[in-house]
Formats: sequence, C-alpha cells, structure tokens
Amino acid sequence: MFPVKNDYFSRKFYNMNFPENLKYTKDHEWLQIDGDTATVGITDFAQRELGDIVFVDIDTEGKALGANEIFGTVEAVKTVSDLFLPVSGTVKEVNRDLEGTPEAVNQDPYGKGWMIKMTIDNQAEIDGLMDAAAYRQMIGE
Repeated sequence: MFPVKNDYFSRKFYNMNFPENLKYTKDHEWLQIDGDTATVGITDFAQRELGDIVFVDIDTEGKALGANEIFGTVEAVKTVSDLFLPVSGTVKEVNRDLEGTPEAVNQDPYGKGWMIKMTIDNQAEIDGLMDAAAYRQMIGE
C-alpha cells in the first residue's frame, strides 16, 4: 500500500487502535477470523495515512483469489491504493454501505468500515500474518 518510515510515523501517529483479536498484513489490511470465514478491512494506520477516503471499489464478489492478490482499491483525495487479500479464499460479500458512505473507513475502520467477507481456503496461511504487537512494531509505534 505505502512504505513505512518508522521515525516519521512514530511521531505522527499516536493512539492508534489495533485490536488484539485481529491479524494484520504488511500491506495494512486486517483480518477477523471466524472459523472458515473472515472479515477484511484496512487498519487504523492505513486510513490515517491515506486521509479522507472518497471511494471504495471492490468488484471481486464471488471470485476466488490467492493470498496477496488485489481484491479492490480505495481512493482518497490524493491517491488510490490497491487492497490485497490477506489469505487465499473467495470473496463472499462486499460492504455495500461503503458505496454511499466511504468515510466509514476513516471513522470506524474495524467496524462499519469493513470491506469484504470471505471464505478462507487455507487456514495455514493465517500463520504468516502478524498479531497486533508485531504490526505495531512494523509501523514503529
């Protein structure tokens, strides 16, 4: 999504929220696992870095994708960023509420700002994701 510059970000971003029950990717997506299904969105760090989100484009509903494949894009005032699937699976549902209120990603990235629900093809891929502590360390918080 964007490079991490630890010194800059550790000063710029504080009081960020990284729920302990989620898994995180190097590309700043989060994954909430419930059995063979998962909900996916972007992290508090990502939404702050992007700024005001004005459009979320996800057209992969019903498609099977591999881990790290692009499942959509998020557009902010000054940039567009790809969204990467954290693990292999099939996109089962897209958060249609984001079509009319993309700012929900900024306001509530782990709640109303979720992006997709998916089935997980390979549970072993979850082991390659970070927990909250490792993600905090990666971004320099």
